[in-house]
Amino acid sequence: MNSVEFDTKIQGMAKYLRPFAMKLARNPDMADDLMQETMLKAISNREKFSAGTNLKAWLYTIMKNTFITHYHRMVRKNTFIDSTDNLHYINSPASVTENGSSGTFAMEDIRKAIGKLKAEYRTPFMMHFNGFKYHEIAVKLAIPIGTVKNRIHIARKHLKNDLDIYRDGK
Repeated sequence: MNSVEFDTKIQGMAKYLRPFAMKLARNPDMADDLMQETMLKAISNREKFSAGTNLKAWLYTIMKNTFITHYHRMVRKNTFIDSTDNLHYINSPASVTENGSSGTFAMEDIRKAIGKLKAEYRTPFMMHFNGFKYHEIAVKLAIPIGTVKNRIHIARKHLKNDLDIYRDGK
C-alpha cells in the first residue's frame, strides 16, 4: 500500500479513535492532542505497519502507549526530589505530616462535653446526631417538636461554649 492510500485509511479511522481518546484523556483538548500525536506517529511509522493486519488495532495500540508515556512523564514531572545537602525542603514545616493524635484528644474532649450535658438535652441531641428527624425524636420521647428543637439548640450552645478552645484553630 502506498503512502497516499495509507494516509487515507488512517484519516478514515479517526472517527473510531476519537471516543477512545476521550475515554483515556477525559478532556477534549487533551484528547485532541492525543489524536494528533497518534496520527503523526502512525504516519511517520507507516513502514512498521504490516499490510493485511488490523489497522484499527494498530492505531489503538499507538494511542494507548502514547497516553501511558505522557502519563508517566507527568508523574515524573510532578515528583519532587530534594537534592539539597541538608534535605532542607523535605524537612520544612510544609512537608510535616501530623500523626492524628490531636484528633484523638479532640474526640475525648467532645465526649466529655456531651457527657456533661443534662440528660434532657443530651438525649435529643444524640438522637438527632445519629440521624433521627425532629418529628421522630418528638414521637419517641413523647414531647412537642418545638421542645425537641429547643433542647437540641441548647445542647449545641453548651457544646459550643465547652469546646471554645477548638474554634478558629485556637
